[in-house]
Formats: sequence, C-alpha cells, structure tokens
Amino acid sequence: MAQHACHAHGHAGEVHDQEPEHQALATEAAQPPTPGEHAGHGGHGGHAAMVDDFRRRFWISLALTPPILVLSPMIQHFFGYDLDFAGRGLVVLILSSVVYFYGGWPFLSGFVGELRKRQPGMMTLIALAISVAYVYSVAVALGLTAGTEFFWELVTLIVIMLLGHWLEMRSVLGASRALEELVRLLPDTAILVDASGATREVPVSALKLGDRTLIRPGAKVPVDGIVVEGESSVNEAMLTGESRPVPKTPGDRAIGGSINGAGAMTIEVTATGDATYLAQVIELVRQSQATRSRTQDLANRAAAWLTYIALTVGIGTLMVWLALGASFAFAIERMVTVMVISCPHALGLAVPLVVAVSTSISARNGLLIRDRAAFERARLLDAVVFDKTGTLTEGRFGVSDIVPLGAADDGEILTLAAAAEAQSEHPIAQGIVEEARRRKLTVPRVSRFRNLTGEGIVADLDGRELRIVSPGYLVRAGKAIESEAPKRLQDQGKTVVFLLRDGEPLAALALADVVRPESRQAVADLKALGVRPVMLTGDARGVAAAVSAELGIEEFFAEVLPDQKASKVREIREGGGSVAMVGDGVNDAPALVEADLGIAIGAGTDVAVESADVVLVRSDPRDIPAILGLSRATYRKMVQNLIWATGYNAIAIPMAAGITFGTGFLMTPAIGAIFMSLSTIIVAINAQLLRLRPAGRSK
Repeated sequence: MAQHACHAHGHAGEVHDQEPEHQALATEAAQPPTPGEHAGHGGHGGHAAMVDDFRRRFWISLALTPPILVLSPMIQHFFGYDLDFAGRGLVVLILSSVVYFYGGWPFLSGFVGELRKRQPGMMTLIALAISVAYVYSVAVALGLTAGTEFFWELVTLIVIMLLGHWLEMRSVLGASRALEELVRLLPDTAILVDASGATREVPVSALKLGDRTLIRPGAKVPVDGIVVEGESSVNEAMLTGESRPVPKTPGDRAIGGSINGAGAMTIEVTATGDATYLAQVIELVRQSQATRSRTQDLANRAAAWLTYIALTVGIGTLMVWLALGASFAFAIERMVTVMVISCPHALGLAVPLVVAVSTSISARNGLLIRDRAAFERARLLDAVVFDKTGTLTEGRFGVSDIVPLGAADDGEILTLAAAAEAQSEHPIAQGIVEEARRRKLTVPRVSRFRNLTGEGIVADLDGRELRIVSPGYLVRAGKAIESEAPKRLQDQGKTVVFLLRDGEPLAALALADVVRPESRQAVADLKALGVRPVMLTGDARGVAAAVSAELGIEEFFAEVLPDQKASKVREIREGGGSVAMVGDGVNDAPALVEADLGIAIGAGTDVAVESADVVLVRSDPRDIPAILGLSRATYRKMVQNLIWATGYNAIAIPMAAGITFGTGFLMTPAIGAIFMSLSTIIVAINAQLLRLRPAGRSK
C-alpha cells in the first residue's frame, strides 16, 4: 500500500492502521473543533509542523551539499580541477553521514514503520536506495572494498527527495485549506446578554442552550440560534455558497460562522459545540473523505504491487548488470535509480487528493456529501426523480395567471385583490398579497371586511364593494363568464377565483403551487448532462401535467401517495439504469433510501438527514446538476491521475534500469528523484485544477 505520511509520522514511530497515509494526511486537517476549542487550533497544526520539518531538513542538507560536491573526485574529474588534502575523504564521509542520518531520517523511520505493519511501501524503496548507496560508499571510503564512492549522488538524491516531499506535502495540505477556513470561521468569544440586558464577553464554550448573545455589526455569529431582536443581513457564502447577503429578522435562523452585516441583532442559542451546523458540516466532510472508494482501493492495490515490482526489478537489475560484466558500482547505481524512480508517490496521492479537493469544494457550496461511494456513483445516473412540492415548487400558493375580464390592467387588478384579501389568513389571500408585495404595489386599506362562508370575502374600498369569490358563486349568482381562459386554468388543476367590483366580474386570478424559477434551469442542465428528469407528485394529473409542461419534464407520476413513492422509484430502477431521488428528507425518506442516490434538498441547518446520501443546504434545484457535474469531474480527475501515475512508471522503470545505456543517456539516482518528484507534483496540481470548474449552481 502506498504510504506518504509514514515519513512524517515516523518521528514518533507511529503509523495508521486503517487509512492509507496519503488519505490520512489529506483529510486529518478537516477534524471538527471540540466544543470550546478555538477553530483552527486543531489537527491541521500538526501537519503544518511536518511541512516545516521537511523544509528545515531540506535547507540544512542543501547547505552541506556544496562542500561534498566540490570534494568529490568524480566532480573534480568532470570539471578538470584537483582539490586534495589530508583528511579530504574523512570530511566527505562525515558530511555525507550527517546528510544521510539527518536528511534521510524521515525515510529511514518511515521504513521501520512499514516493516512493523508488514506493508512495504515507498519509504521502504527510498530507505533501501539511500542505505545501499551509503553503506557501499562507506565501505569504499574505509578501504573495505574496491570501487567508487556514491557520496555526491547520495546527498543530491536525499536533497531532491526532501524538496519533492516538502512541495508534495504543501500541495496535500492545500487540498484541505477550504475546510481549514471553515473551521476558523468560529470566533473565540461571544457577547452574552443576561436577564437584565447587561452584556459581557464570554468564551464561546460557555454558551448554553437558551442563552442570548449580541451580534455586533461585522462580527461573526458564534453559534446557531434564532434571531429575537434586531434586523440585519448576514454573509453565509462560506457556509452555504449563497453569494448574496441573507436578510435576518426576528424568527429567522442564524448559522454559527456566518458574518453579520451592518445591523446589530440578538440571537437565542439553539445549538452549541458539535451540534452546530458548522461542526456537523466539518464532521460530514471528514467522514466523507475517510470513506473508502472503489477507485481508491484500486490505486492502493496498484501502489502495493508497484512496490513489490520495484523491489524485484531493483534486485534483478543489480544481478543482470553484474552478470553482463558491469562493475559493482554501476550495478548498484542502476538498482538505486530503479528503487527511487518507482516510488509509488503519484499512485498513492492520485485519489485521496482529488477526494479532499472535491469534498471541500462541495462543502463550500452547500453540497454536503454523507456517503462518498454514493456520490461517486452519481456520475452514472440515468434519471433524477423529483418530488414536486417543495423541490420543484416552493410549496406555497402563488398567483400564476391574471385574466382581465374588463378594462383594468394586471397592476390595478392585483392592487384591488390584495387590498380585499389583506385581512384574511386564507392561503389564497396570502398568495395574492405576497404577489402584490413582490411587484412592489401600494395596497390601500379597505373597510368593513367580512368573510362569505363557502363563497369568498367582501370589503369596501372608497365606497365601492370588492368581492373575491369562487366560480360556484358566479354560477349561483347567474353571472356568466364569456372568456374560456378561466376554464382552461381550472382544467390545469389551478385554483381560480374571481374579483368583482360592485357585483361586476373584473378579473379571474389563478393560483397554484409556485414553481421555483430555478427549476427550469435545473431541468435543462440535467438534460444537457444526458440525465432524464422525472416528477413525482400526489397532486391530480392536471396539476402534474401543467407543471411538467412548464418545466419541460416529459415523464411524471401523478396522484402518488406518500407511501407509494418508494415503489415508484423502484419501478423506475427496474426499468433500467441508475436513479437519484430528490426530496425534503422527511416525507420522502423511504424513496431516498430506495434510490441509488438519495438527495435531500433545502435541508438548511439540518445537515444530519439520515436517509440522504447528499444533503443540499439550499432549496435550489440547480444544485442537483451541480452535484452530478462535480461527481463526473471528480471521477475524471481520478482517472487522469491514475493513468499518469501508472504510465509514468511503465516508462521510467526501464529507463532507470539502464535500457537507454547504448543511446548515450543514462539516468542517475538524482535525475530519477527529480522525475519521481515531478510526477507527484503533477498529480497534486491536476487535483487542484478541479477547483477551476464551476461547482455551485448554474448561473
């Protein structure tokens, strides 16, 4: 199994027993803060120290390298100068020993850790390569055997390996930088408001459920809560991906880690510590990154095989060159080069880096992955089944059509209807008033408002009577409507009411469950991805047909009872292909579980929706194609990295063994280390390129 972090953990002699160390390094930075712990003081600091350790060892080893090069006979011969004095060989031996033991210590200690686990990996290859070169060179320097010293090759090899690991680890840590930023969103302290209204600064860990805390303008919200006083707008971009400031008034939820705008507000604490939204997001990300994927297992098996192949080819190279009559020094150099260049760094990092990057991207955009394997299967989806109410629609009555029956225009009609309904609590009334508010109409006050049981409402405005009544009232009153439009709207399953002024029909207003404006784009994006959208609803067939036609959905199921949703999903699956179910995560739980991918949409701060594989914070259906697109892009990056890592080794190992001997080019251990480090850095950079694709909603 390929193992990168061994070289870092080896200082303490520790190795992980469960996760591949590449994955551990890429994910441990995402550990959630413990209650009361300052965000950003967690697991990430240890890995930063590891990066510092490699940087320090690199610079010290690099400083010792020039005198070793200058005093090496081969370098002197190559540049045509002679620098010899009593004790020259001893100086080179001492300096090289310092570089070997100090600079090579992470690789040597990692080798010991791999032996303890009985899982030889890249530390084994590096440690054997530098140890063989060192022991052989020491034997030559002490006169124990005839041959050529490898000290200058040894120190340049170690310096290049340290540089490669240092750069590699910086790339790995960069993969989880977005999660580190999430953790650091939480402040250390909060302003507690006591029963008397007095305020004092307390540690965030001291806050309890029911406490009230003051959020000053520009301050971070310390915990989850409900706004009880004040109004403001809050920046939740780092938490949910919502780019626009979110207005907050009394009764609204505030999320810990969001940034308050220009107004002061007081919130009542509803969640602290691990129960907060931010802590749950970080825990979900950690679990998701720790989830094994089939692609990861493939990479791990390939890396393990590459280690055994490298050991076999390295020893075989030594034996073959000796059999061909080459010097022992030449054969040793070939073996060392093979072991160095075949270190499975790139293979070990190919998948974990992509996982870390994609998970942090999704978390920053409000796309929370609870099951990594299910997320990876999203790239294979053939159909997405939407629950209509609350997913494709807003789940509330709204005005969909206005049909004038006289000379009044839409604005006047809506103004009069909203005035008449302003004092009613009926969903129809609320829908009409909300539409007038949305259009920023000035609604006058009416007098003598009263309900007409079973028929509608009546009110007076400027001495004229306004009525909003049902079609049945007109029939009973003998008032015929010549226009066919109201009948067509009723046939579509919409609720139609009539506005009368002084007894004369002025207009018909149709109301229906308001279709989200984003739903059309979501459906179009899914079709562009080659995925067919399907709608599921308990509404009558006419309603379902109208909504489907409006959104461009060709396939729908109407009049489906809640307990029948799961069977409908099963029916679609049995028809062939992979199916995702999108719902609210509560009533749709059985259907979410039945689907190949369950997606809970609009979960808000409730990230622990147990029945869903992916939780979407926003009530925005455009996030559905976004998560599918991210899944496909993630898989492409994994495949690209695996192809590069395996293809590189297929070419590099024969070259290291000396297949190019007759061409005039012969790869040295130092050149091999450069190529090996470059291959790893290329894999890391390719994973980071995933950030360049749009991961949020379609614009």
